[in-house]
Amino acid sequence: MRIITQAEIRIIGCLIEKEITTPEQYPLTLNALTTACNQKSNRDPVTSMTDSEVLDAVNSLINDRLVTDETRGNARVAKYQHRFCNTEFGSLQLSKQEIAILCVLFLRGPQTPGELRTRTQRLCDFDNVAQVESVLNKLCSEEASPKVVKLEKEPGKREARYGHLFCGEIEDSVAVNHTHTHTHSEQTSNDNTQRMDELEQEVALLRAEVAELKQLINDVLA
Repeated sequence: MRIITQAEIRIIGCLIEKEITTPEQYPLTLNALTTACNQKSNRDPVTSMTDSEVLDAVNSLINDRLVTDETRGNARVAKYQHRFCNTEFGSLQLSKQEIAILCVLFLRGPQTPGELRTRTQRLCDFDNVAQVESVLNKLCSEEASPKVVKLEKEPGKREARYGHLFCGEIEDSVAVNHTHTHTHSEQTSNDNTQRMDELEQEVALLRAEVAELKQLINDVLA
């Protein structure tokens, strides 16, 4: 698979996300796809792509058979769906948890395991952060074509982040070996830290969702 551009990976991430979270509205029209790409929530960075820019990227993905035009019959509006993984003739076969993690990495950039557990809740289920780390380690350890890399821990941060490699090597970050050894006491301390991080991230996410709902209500009542 070739190196995918940032615009293209945003489109793939949006198509994966909407296929799972709003299947009744999937495949997506160009207008819906552009809106999804430019969402202010659950996106980092927030973009302002035009319909023309999205269409150019979609056409490139169609040429690479990563997206298909699913327009039916006499429909006037084209609709698009991804063919990124789990297709009949494709080599990339992923579990629901692997798809969810990659989707969030596509839409929000490098994330810690705690952040990924919180932000994949609408896409799949993880019992705990250790389960997220297990899936990440699998995605990192595929020697022929690793899909994810663990990044050096940022100064002042408790957890290291992980990023995807479909857009090439991640700049301004140093990858580290994904294999770890821990004593029992170190593991206990890490587990406690991760639980605190999870709670903090869940509270932040809930606050953002409440703020977004308030804004929607205000817009309706205005």
